[in-house]
Order: sequence, then C-alpha cells, then structure tokens
Amino acid sequence: MSLFNFFNRSRRNGQIPTSAVEGAIPVISESTFIEKEPDSKQENQASPLNEGIQLLYEFLDKNYEIKGYDDALVNPDNTHLEQNVIALKNDLERSIRKVKTFYEDFIREINFHIASRSRSGMIDIVEELTVKKETAESHISQVIEIEEQSRRNEGVGHGIIISYTRGFRNGLAAISSHLILNKNY
Repeated sequence: MSLFNFFNRSRRNGQIPTSAVEGAIPVISESTFIEKEPDSKQENQASPLNEGIQLLYEFLDKNYEIKGYDDALVNPDNTHLEQNVIALKNDLERSIRKVKTFYEDFIREINFHIASRSRSGMIDIVEELTVKKETAESHISQVIEIEEQSRRNEGVGHGIIISYTRGFRNGLAAISSHLILNKNY
C-alpha cells in the first residue's frame, strides 16, 4: 500500500501532475489576440461610383513632395525635374481618361437599364437608376473640370506639379546644405 502512496504524494501537497495540466489547457485561436484589418478591395467593391472619381482623388492626394525630394537626391539635374513633371502630367491625364471612360461606360449601362425598366413599368427602379445617373454625370463634370484646370496649369491638377517641384527644390537645397554650407573654411 505504501508503494501506491508514494506515487500519489504530489497530489497530497495540492499539486497536480504536469501531464494533467497540459491536457487541461485550451487551444486559443490567433483571432483572440490579433485584429486583422479588413481587405480594402472589399470596401471599394461596395459602390462602383466610388471606383471612378475615387481613383482620381487618390492620385491627386498622393504626396509628390517626398517623391520630388528623393528624385533630387538621386539626380539633381534640372532636365530630370522637367522630365518628371511631364511624366506626372501624363499620369494625371491617363488617370483622367481612365475615370472618364469608366463613367461613360457606366452611364451607357444605366441608360440601357432605365429604358428597359421603364418599358417594364418599374417606376421606383427607374427613379433610383436616374439618381445614380445624375450622380455619375456630376462626377464626370468634376473630372472634366479638373482636366480643364490641369491644362491651364491651375487647380488641384496643378497642385501635384507644385508639390513635386517644391520637393525637388528642397532636395537640391539639402544637397547644397550638406556639401557646401556645412563645411568650415
């Protein structure tokens, strides 16, 4: 009998054998401690109207001053500045064309649905589609206005050029400051 008491001695002291403890620990999933961010693709798919003008505003909202600064540090030549300004203007024009094409296709599709649903007598659907069409037309008029302003070198389209040029010049100033002004003669 004392042989059996020898093996159970740890339980008398209030301790549980480690094999019993390991089986009692529950498995905790990763989602308990880590919050995963929702996919941005799922958010953008909610409304197709945000896809068009949102694309243009994302392009316009980028910080081109940092890009200009970095470009000046890589190649501080004035022709490099001019080439990159032309490239930015081309990128803006390409984005505008992409957004305009999106809205033109979207309006054509809405017009088809309006005609089709009005023939079927679906008045509420036709009114909703008309509102969507008016919103798309409003967005395309904003895009056209941005396009005209960028051609005249003014407005939000020209802001990216100003921002890039400012960054490029700050980069040139940083090079001069580092190479020349910090030297003691």
